[in-house]
Order: sequence, then C-alpha cells, then structure tokens
Amino acid sequence: MKKILNNPNDFVDESLHGIVLAHADQLKMVNEDLRLLVRKDAPIQGKVAIATGGGYGHLPVFLGYVGEGLADGVCVGNVFSSPSSDAMLAVTKAIDAGKGVLFLYGNYFGDKMNFDLAQEVAEESGIQVETVRVTDDVASQPHENRKKRRGVAGIFYAYKIAGAAANEGKGLQEVKQAAEKVVENVGTIGVGFTPTTIPASGKPTFMIPNDEIEIGIGIHGEPGIERTPVKSAKELVVDLVNHLMGDLNIQPNDEISVLVNGMGATPLKELYVAYREVYNCLLEKEIRIYKPYVGNYGTSLDASGFSISFLKLDEELKGYLDAPVRTPFFQQG
Repeated sequence: MKKILNNPNDFVDESLHGIVLAHADQLKMVNEDLRLLVRKDAPIQGKVAIATGGGYGHLPVFLGYVGEGLADGVCVGNVFSSPSSDAMLAVTKAIDAGKGVLFLYGNYFGDKMNFDLAQEVAEESGIQVETVRVTDDVASQPHENRKKRRGVAGIFYAYKIAGAAANEGKGLQEVKQAAEKVVENVGTIGVGFTPTTIPASGKPTFMIPNDEIEIGIGIHGEPGIERTPVKSAKELVVDLVNHLMGDLNIQPNDEISVLVNGMGATPLKELYVAYREVYNCLLEKEIRIYKPYVGNYGTSLDASGFSISFLKLDEELKGYLDAPVRTPFFQQG
C-alpha cells in the first residue's frame, strides 16, 4: 500500500488537521475537536443553519461543502463510518442562530440513526430541526422504492440549492422544501473501475477483474447492478445516460444540470472525455444542459471510476444553482 501516511489509524485526524491548518480562514473547530468543523463565522444571525456529516473518505463530501452559500457545519466519522449523535448535537448547537437547523445528509442507516437521535435531543433543548435525506443513487433501489436509495454525488446539488435558499434568508420550512425539491429531481449512477483501499486495513474492499467494470457501484464499494466487459467511453456514457433519463422521466426540451464526478483516482482529463460524450448524447436527444460541473465532487478514497448526476431544473432551481458560494473546496461566482 503506497500512500502518504504515518500510522494508518491516525489517517482521518491527520488529514483533518491538515485541512484545518490550510483553511483556518474559513473553518474552525468546535470544542477543539477536529471531527467537528463549522464555518469560521458561524453562527450566522438571521439565517437557517445547515448541518451535515458522515463517514470520512468522500472528500469533498461532506466537509468540503461547509462555507458561504452551502452548509454551516459538519461532523466527521471514521472512514466510511457514521459520526456519533453527540458529535452531531455539538455541531447543531454551534451553528444554530435561532432560525432553526436543517439536517442534510445521505441515506445510510448509521447516519439516520445518529442524526435522528441528535435531532430529538436538540429539539428538547429548544432548537428547531428538520431533516432531508438525499436518495439519488438510482442503481441502489428501483424507482418505486426511491426513498430507500443511497445518497451519493447528487448530494452536491442538495447542498447548493438548500444553501442558496438559506443564504437568501428563507425560513426553515422553505429551505427544507428547496432541498426536498432537489431530492425529487436528481439522480446519479456510477461505474467502478478499481476498488478502494481503506488505510487502516491496507486491503481492497472488493475486486474487479482488469477486463471488467461494475455499473451502479456504491461509494463504499457496495455491489452494483451489472458487471460488464470494459466499454468505450461513448458506449458506457450512453448506457448511463439512458438509465438516468428513464428513471427521471427526462423528455426532449427539458433543461438539466449535469455533474460528471470522479471517484477519487480518475484523472480529470478522462472525466472531460466522459462529459464530451454526455454532451453529445444529450444534444442528440434534444436535452438542454444548464451549468455543467466536472471534477471530484464526491469521492470514495482511491477508487477509480466516475458517476453522472442529472438534476431536472425549473426557474427556481436555476436561480439557486447560480448563487455564489465559497468554501475551501468549491467556489462559484
């Protein structure tokens, strides 16, 4: 295992410490805890706060989206492991400014259990809390069970839209509704080329033969829906686009935002090959693209592969999508 490491068991804290040192102008710790990070200027008076969190290893998800125009605070767990309810509660209290807190995170059992417990305790202490779970992984459950789907890279759009609504001074219910609108209109499907290796174990989490790829793979190495021989970029993208269009019922002249996301080890130049094929495929189908994003927006440690997310747009969502943001990992406007 060739990685930039000292003791593998210290990987998460040493990585987080490096982030805090590098971006002390934008982030600060809660209670001197590297696992509890909030905006430097939190709490923001007059604004609904957004809290997120989850296991480490998906950078910039989750902490990379803490900053101006996005989330206000994050609690970080071990690699692919949920943070505790106490951590979530501490972040909630640190960012609340009296207008309530939206919990916004991916649909995973440990996160749900601990965020729900933190919400219960927070409300007992007088903090109003609402929850939205992102369920964008179209390969993880059939459409009729979409509320049970996993949350993957499409959570980027939930942060972007909900963060913009909160930044405009919307109330807690309005911010929640903006996030829910994203969940209803976003879909993601990924493909894995090589597995991820958790530093503490030093071993791949699964195996894929060199001449195969896995369609629909999860961000923790969860099995996908199909293993196929390696395909050309065009063949692969056409398959993924058709899957998303069918699931989201995208029709000619619809307007969508496109996210081509790297899993962690895929070169950026290859992601642009994928985006080219997405663009050509949608052009042929008379689908309009508004504000594409290409890069590493939600990763899986050192896995190679990529995902495609579509967000169906209307004028309200376009306005929120255009809003400026500034975090250590993502800037716009």
